[in-house]
Parts: sequence; C-alpha cells; structure tokens
Amino acid sequence: MAASGVSLLSRQVRCWSTSVARPFSKIVRPPVQVHGIEGRYATALYSAASKQKKLEQVEKELLKLSQLLKDPKVSAAVLNPYIKRSVKVKSLSDITSKEKFSPLTANLMSLLAENGRLSNAQGIISAFSTMMSVHRGEVPCIVTTATPLNSTVLSELTTVLKSFLSQGQVLKLEVKTDPAIMGGMIVRIGEKYVDMSARTKIQKLSRAMREMS
Repeated sequence: MAASGVSLLSRQVRCWSTSVARPFSKIVRPPVQVHGIEGRYATALYSAASKQKKLEQVEKELLKLSQLLKDPKVSAAVLNPYIKRSVKVKSLSDITSKEKFSPLTANLMSLLAENGRLSNAQGIISAFSTMMSVHRGEVPCIVTTATPLNSTVLSELTTVLKSFLSQGQVLKLEVKTDPAIMGGMIVRIGEKYVDMSARTKIQKLSRAMREMS
C-alpha cells in the first residue's frame, strides 16, 4: 500500500511538472539531487521554472512563502490537520493571489494542499534553495569559533577559504560561535570538514594519555 502511495505521488508530481512546462519537453535536472518527497517536488519545480526562465522569481516567491507559513494565523489556516483540504486550497489560493505569485508557485501550493503534503512545504522550499545555491556556484562554508572573530582575522580567513574554490565558485560563508569548543575553530566547506578546536585537541591528548598508562 505504501509503495502504491509513493508511485501515485511520483505520477502526480511528474504530471504537475509537465502541465506547467512546455508539452513533451524533457525534464531539466537540477545541479544537485535531493532525495525524498521534498526532493521530488523541488526537482519538478526546478525543471518547470528553468524551462520558463523563472528560477530566480520562484526562489524569491518561495522565500516569501516560507515566511508567510510561519505566521501564526496562516499556519493555523493551512497546516491544521483537522481543516478540510478544500478549505486549505481556497486559503492558499487567496494568499498566492494577494501576493501575486506566479502560476508555478501557486500550482505547487495547490497540489500540496490537495495531496495533504503542506507539512512538507518548508522542506521543499529548503530543497529548492539548495538547488539554487549550487546553480549559482555557491559553496557553503560554516566556521565555528569559541569567540567572535574580529574583522582582520575574518578577512584573512575568508581569503584563505576562497583559495580552495574552483573558478566560477562563490564562497557562502557563515560564522558561528560556540564556547563549548574552548578555542581554535571548526571549518566545514563543501564536503570537507576540519576540526581544529581546542576541545578536540584536549580529547585526543586525553585518549593518548590513557593509552600510555
């Protein structure tokens, strides 16, 4: 039964994708694959928006939609499982019309409401954002330090991190502070991960001392 449900969902998503794109045209694959239900919806949307040259427009609309869904009144109207799907479809239609969203975004939300998948909306938006980030050549980088970095150190660090990028890639840097690492820093850039924190060094020293005793 579960497999049948997944198959039906896949057919619906494919049908929606082709209905908003040019008939008989091939699917445009996103630059990165995202798995799961969220990935399937996001891929269909990416393909349709790419064919209509509306990727950036749809991305902006989804980010706006993400904020709207966090509003208590909107959330109560469309995410409450006890409200009929037909009522949710009408509420979302009113919202997308008021915000003047494109048919691509409006049809996506209508499909999610009809399929009872509005709880996946934020995940789909996140998946689409990931695809767009890779589409722009952005390389996510998270640097965690025990205390905030001053402007000089941050500038030097940014220069070093950019040196690891390939031509056409753009550094998308996020700096976090976590006193628990005690000192040093932890760097995650793309798929690479380097832990230079004092906490990890102390843990390694502690293990080495125990092995020697």
